[in-house]
Amino acid sequence: MQSHLLAFLRMRGYASVLATSVGEALESLAHRSFRFTLLDLDLNGHDAAEVVQRLKLQGGDPGPVIGFSRGTNGRHELDSSLLAVDAVLDTPLAYGDLDRVIADILVTPERAAGQVQGGPPAAINKEIELWQSPSMREVRDIIGEAAGVDVTVLITGETGTGKEVVARAIHYLSTRRASPFVKVNCAAVPRELLESELFGHERGAFTGAHKLKIGKFEAAHHGTIFLDEIGDLHSSLQAKLLHVLQDGDFSRVGGKSTLKIDVRVLAATNQDLERAVAEGRFREDLYYRLNVIQIAVPPLRERTEEIPVLVDYFVQRYAKIFRREGFSIPSAVMERLTQQRYPGNVRELENLIKRMIVLRDPLLARTPRSHASVVPTANGPSKAPPSPDISLKDISRKASLAAEREVISSVLEKTGWNRVRAAKALKISYRALLYKIKRVGLEHHPSSSPTTAGPGAHPGGWTL
Repeated sequence: MQSHLLAFLRMRGYASVLATSVGEALESLAHRSFRFTLLDLDLNGHDAAEVVQRLKLQGGDPGPVIGFSRGTNGRHELDSSLLAVDAVLDTPLAYGDLDRVIADILVTPERAAGQVQGGPPAAINKEIELWQSPSMREVRDIIGEAAGVDVTVLITGETGTGKEVVARAIHYLSTRRASPFVKVNCAAVPRELLESELFGHERGAFTGAHKLKIGKFEAAHHGTIFLDEIGDLHSSLQAKLLHVLQDGDFSRVGGKSTLKIDVRVLAATNQDLERAVAEGRFREDLYYRLNVIQIAVPPLRERTEEIPVLVDYFVQRYAKIFRREGFSIPSAVMERLTQQRYPGNVRELENLIKRMIVLRDPLLARTPRSHASVVPTANGPSKAPPSPDISLKDISRKASLAAEREVISSVLEKTGWNRVRAAKALKISYRALLYKIKRVGLEHHPSSSPTTAGPGAHPGGWTL
């Protein structure tokens, strides 16, 4: 089936990436964007809905997801909303049906004829629906206007407010939605490598450049490039970016020819760029090129009415991903969550909910010492005793250990507690697995003991 699918797609002009396992699929999608993804829903030992969620949570973009399954009899069609796939086909595949589904799902700029069709993926669309405060409804309105006009947009706001969600929403509501959305974090890539990352390089351009590399701008051709943390862009690259915005052409590092691209640029920053311009740290002409439309995303403390719906959304989303169905937030904890300041904004709230779910501990939302709450007593309101300080480092360490324990335990169970096979499945060394087993407290097979181990069994109860 795979070879036939590849031949079918190649004949229609698609360059395809084949993944033969969930791990390979996640790796392929980590930093890349695709026009669409074909997914076999009959995954041995994996929940299809969970796999689709994990694919859409990667750094890249899977595009519309077309699922297929053997003998569905409508089973997956009934659960398509839960699966979050765009279409489901029975196997053996009828390639005429697949052709029609691809044609229906993909909306090219030429076919759109200047009209916005389709919309953001389910996860982004859901987050936009949660924006119910007056300030965020205004953001949503500006997104709708900006999506229909092919100009640069500057998205400003504190770290963690959701600037990337805004950028992705603009892309998926625009006529470029069928083409790539490519993200570059200008602060995360070392300065000496960022030019090559953005514009690519020719073979032999510098030491270590053994082959030609396609840059992010080329990868985003006909689509959108999102330049996050644009305020950290080095001055030498600011000039080159300005040239791309003005003329739509550039050269790879070490290249002699000029390349022409069609890319929409969205940029985001948590800095005051006007101040940076006044201080000479950011080019004034580039600032005005980027700032055709500006969207200011307010911090979470200015839209606290959204906290309960955000909490419910994150609980539903991550309880399923982390297999903690039934996890809920008590009303008293929810009240405390709405009272906190969240200097890290929505991202901080999201990570807090993740830790609570992984550790099965909703009490992680204790009120900080500096924000003692007022509770009613028989003698009137009084201050509740301050909770002990919480070390975020300790919480992260515990969450990491809990997640590692669950993954290692699951793999050991699937391999019959064969540590050699488990190490291979986890892609770590045998010695590293032994260390991790001890570190997370899984030193003995849960159903065996040294006194009941049979012939050929390890004294600790594992079969080798």
